[in-house]
Amino acid sequence: MKLEVARGLFLVGALGIASIAMAAWEQPKAQILSAVHGEGRCPLPRVAKAASPVRPDHDLLLLMFGLAQGSGPQH
Repeated sequence: MKLEVARGLFLVGALGIASIAMAAWEQPKAQILSAVHGEGRCPLPRVAKAASPVRPDHDLLLLMFGLAQGSGPQH
């Protein structure tokens, strides 16, 4: 098989795979969320997760401070 034929087949295959991937790509769509099943609350998308309250981790803050202090120039 000649090199030009192999390059052409590779190019056609790569373009075919890229076009299949482009067709299968799922983009978020602009849509209106209805409150039919929301029981009066704000409707959420299916992928939204409930957020738990965030508490600061003081040990992590101390570690970050120690790492920042240790990265300076040594005299």
